[in-house]
Amino acid sequence: MEKKRERFDSHVGMILAMAGSAVGLGNLWRFPFLAAQNGGGAFIFVYLILLLTICIPVLMTEITLGRKCRTNVTRVYDNLGAPRWRWAGFITLLTPIVIMAFYTVVGGWSVKYLVQACTFSFTAPDADYSGAFGGFISSTWEPLVYTIIFLVITAAANFGGVKNGIEKFSKPMMTVLSVTIILVAIRSLTLPGASEGTKYLLIPDFSKIDGKVLITALGQAFMSLSIGIGILLTYGSYVKTKEDIAMTAITTGLIDTLFAIIAGLAIIPAVYAIAFMNGTTPAVNAGPGLVFITLPGVFASMPGGSIIAILFFLSLLLAAVTSAISMLEVVVRYFIEEWKQSRNAAVITSMILIIILGCICSLSQGTLSGISILGMNIFDFFDVITSDVLITVGSLIMVLFAGWRINKAGFLDELTGHNSSSTPRWIFSFVYFMVRWVAPIIIIVIMLSNILL
Repeated sequence: MEKKRERFDSHVGMILAMAGSAVGLGNLWRFPFLAAQNGGGAFIFVYLILLLTICIPVLMTEITLGRKCRTNVTRVYDNLGAPRWRWAGFITLLTPIVIMAFYTVVGGWSVKYLVQACTFSFTAPDADYSGAFGGFISSTWEPLVYTIIFLVITAAANFGGVKNGIEKFSKPMMTVLSVTIILVAIRSLTLPGASEGTKYLLIPDFSKIDGKVLITALGQAFMSLSIGIGILLTYGSYVKTKEDIAMTAITTGLIDTLFAIIAGLAIIPAVYAIAFMNGTTPAVNAGPGLVFITLPGVFASMPGGSIIAILFFLSLLLAAVTSAISMLEVVVRYFIEEWKQSRNAAVITSMILIIILGCICSLSQGTLSGISILGMNIFDFFDVITSDVLITVGSLIMVLFAGWRINKAGFLDELTGHNSSSTPRWIFSFVYFMVRWVAPIIIIVIMLSNILL
């Protein structure tokens, strides 16, 4: 059992760890599609407004509560003087466990495709990449092996702890991730016909912006920034007392959004360019199909595509790992504090739990595909239940407690690092207003729209 609570050692390391938790698979396949399909630059503009006015204040709140309570997620409400609400803490603990169950499976897919890219398997433009992907994910053993490999890669950082593991790993991984995705974007933008994809992604079309798009943008921002998953509560508990949480949250949110836009410039123009060269319709669809079916064919058609494929799938793997590290840490911290385990034992216990659930999710694509929950296989059910229920419920309870259980003076004092912040005081009053009055309504709207629409 640890004798002293761990801390982030440096400001840069803390920022990169926070940004790493935010930058994930959703930035690479979901944000570009949503932006392109919902007004391009108009969607990005709206997304930025919502990010700065609603999402970052909630982000600040979660980090603030983490630092104030300095405990694992199941004890947060105990420390806020509401032990009867401890069940809400267990919802927050359950969320990353359920996400990791299917996230590690997709992470395993990224390992598989990086291996294929490194062996120059994407060289035939007309190959049946859809059939190959479907055959891979529905097979029994191969996806399981890659899922375990991905989790072992993830756990390597958690074994080292906060300073010598998570922070130490985050610095090089985020640096390499940034460089590789920028290189892919540069190559994508220089392809013949790429300009049409760039216009499709960036040129504003405000006529497409309606209430549904606003909810979609908010939901994507919440998911992308890891709000309500327990990551920020856990990482916040490692933040030094005098750190400026406001600037940390703003920097994290802007890095995450910038990465998502660059990812869009890496993907959408390339898809349009290859369609232009082949005289076909751009296949800009969302989800795994874009990354694991469409893009291999794009790389096969692209001059120098073999190298770009390696860089892209390396970026995909690193993005998945940086997010997975932070989710795993939520579970590890619980076992350290509640089960009194050493860090190594807690990491192993967490891995065993997630491997079991991950194997079930993987097999639900094939061997266990006959098992259905509410009309969905286990993989899809876990995905939907986290995004539509667990994250929104956890977020709602968190902002209600922050806005109504903690007095304004105490909240702002913790948020500013006990008066050490150089950020104008009015910003914090705005944050408190948004968290107390606006965020609960917004989260309820997101929850209802996810369920009803």
